Amino acid sequence: MMRKLSLTLAFTALFAVVSFAQKNFLKEADKFYELKEFFKAIDLYKNAYAKEKKADKKARILFRTAECYRHINQIKEAETYYAKAIKAKYPDPISYFYIGEIKKEQKLYNEAVAEYENYKKEVPGDPIVENRIKSCELAQKWVDAPTRHKVENMALFNSKEADFCPSFADKKHNKLMFTSTRQGAMGSVDESTGQTHSNLFETTLDKNGKWSTPTPIGAPINTEVNEGSAVVSKKGDVMIFSKVLEAKGKKERPNLYQSKKAGAGWGDPTLISFCIDSVNFAHPTLNADAHTMYFASNTQGTLGKSDIWMTHYDKKAKDWGTPINLGSIVNTAGTECYPYLTEDGKTLYFSSDAHIGLGGLDIFKVALDKDGKPTGQVENLKYPLNSPFDDFGIMFEGTKERGYLSSNREGGKGNDDIWSFVLPPLIFNVNGTVKNFKDKTPVPNCAVVLKGSDGKLVQAKTDASGNYTMHLDPEVTYDIYTQTDKTVTTPTAKLGFLASEDHGNFTTVSLMESQNFSKDFELTPVEEEIKLPLILFDLAKWDVKPQFQDSLNFLFNVLTKNPSIVIELSAHTDSRGATKANDELSQKRAQSCVDYLISKGIPKERMTAKGWGERKLKIQDAAIKKEKTKEGQEALHSVNRRVVFRILNWDYVDPTKPKVEIPSYHPPVKGEEDSEKLETVNPDK
Repeated sequence: MMRKLSLTLAFTALFAVVSFAQKNFLKEADKFYELKEFFKAIDLYKNAYAKEKKADKKARILFRTAECYRHINQIKEAETYYAKAIKAKYPDPISYFYIGEIKKEQKLYNEAVAEYENYKKEVPGDPIVENRIKSCELAQKWVDAPTRHKVENMALFNSKEADFCPSFADKKHNKLMFTSTRQGAMGSVDESTGQTHSNLFETTLDKNGKWSTPTPIGAPINTEVNEGSAVVSKKGDVMIFSKVLEAKGKKERPNLYQSKKAGAGWGDPTLISFCIDSVNFAHPTLNADAHTMYFASNTQGTLGKSDIWMTHYDKKAKDWGTPINLGSIVNTAGTECYPYLTEDGKTLYFSSDAHIGLGGLDIFKVALDKDGKPTGQVENLKYPLNSPFDDFGIMFEGTKERGYLSSNREGGKGNDDIWSFVLPPLIFNVNGTVKNFKDKTPVPNCAVVLKGSDGKLVQAKTDASGNYTMHLDPEVTYDIYTQTDKTVTTPTAKLGFLASEDHGNFTTVSLMESQNFSKDFELTPVEEEIKLPLILFDLAKWDVKPQFQDSLNFLFNVLTKNPSIVIELSAHTDSRGATKANDELSQKRAQSCVDYLISKGIPKERMTAKGWGERKLKIQDAAIKKEKTKEGQEALHSVNRRVVFRILNWDYVDPTKPKVEIPSYHPPVKGEEDSEKLETVNPDK
């Protein structure tokens, strides 16, 4: 019995060896390779390599094995076999290029450049490799200086399989549709990837902000073949998606299908008329009225491997029109795919492996003109929205700076994953306190004015503690200052305050982090008589000497900073001379000062000249006589020859200037975070 069993096993083994020797593994492998069934082709190529004796054919098998691994995104294995193909002297230098791509995905930029340079020696002048070399230089800078976007893996509904191409299935952004090869998808294993065929799944956002467990959409949309890359119209009445129809012995080609809403589900999908089974049509996106569609295709007229195209819906014909290539602004000699159109129709997002990027597919954006065609330059979204891996299938939550994208970057749960992104708002504020310069008590109800480089004016009033706070906009430079009027008084400053000459200056230009600025002010309380810095007159003279004009410039600044005050400018003489003469002299001195200020641009209606002669001496004659020296007595007399001013009223309005109404800023109240608002008030009231 044992002998029989041994003979049987020997015969079986011999049969297997004979079968292995006779089977044409290379022919089988090439067949599946051409059908893009890469997963199935890999083992066949390995068996073919074991049988092959000729060096050139062995090199070709190594290269084809590397290509299979690259197509199913097993990059480490791909790198190994590309290196083996190079060592085996496979003649196509593209192996260098693909190793460069793999090195770049691993952020090994110097090593990637070396591989690109090897390729460049064999294929000089290739614009794609030139861009790759340049992108390695930029990629490191972008990674070192990321944008403010925050990107997180949607682990809540991602699976260990591929999950990608999210899109909203309702206008309230509460239902998310995406493509997945997870368990629950219909169909058997896809021989091109080794995974289950992809289907469309949905997840719904609940009241607590959590996404439900994804469920398949079901028939008639999902079938046993690959479905994916779907878009639902804004009205929710039309879905366009790609489907790969499989036929034995033929390459799989995605085509676009359209389905109309039927009750709670979807009607039978129909093939869009311009699609043909020998060409790829995939990744649809619609404009707001669903009359313009963008998609990816390699149809006739494509500039590279795959281009972005657009088509318009013809209402009369009830059909989509002839596709239009978006041209060389967007499309390159490489691959452009996964377009996404913003709600306003002004910006197109797409992925490309040929525009300058961080590696693999990167996401780009470009402005569109009124006809929906690209204009201006293509812009890379940079890191972290892009990574050294494949980044694609971006979409936004309406007009908000947040949404979802697809990527196979590090940190994911499966192969391709869906990632959320958000651009946190930059929050800039300025706050401070306004106090009385003399006793440091708070000054309530004082206007603090912000003047921005964008031309905007806004003011806030200090609270009972003299505090204020205001919001600042990004990319603006600000000047901040105080304004007072007759209502700004305190128990220790019943006549009010002069606005501070102090100004604050700060900028939010180029700031990448939120920041709080601070600026405090101190105000000078108004007195019955406000003395000017020293202005001296020669005996019996009234002209203002040049060296004392700076003292009058102090008053000029006060009048400029306090544009509503009307003053009496008073001049005084010493006690010497006749009273009448002193009255006339002091009047001329006061008028001389007023005339100087008028020459500087202060309206004459804001000033009254008053000569008090010797009636209001600061130092009486008896005190002066006690001074022993003549020089000392003269110095005391000069103190009496002074110029002062007092505020008569706060009611002046310049008739030559337009009335400016400054919006008042009301900061949000705790518990009422939406209460922030601007209220326009008339500062003259």
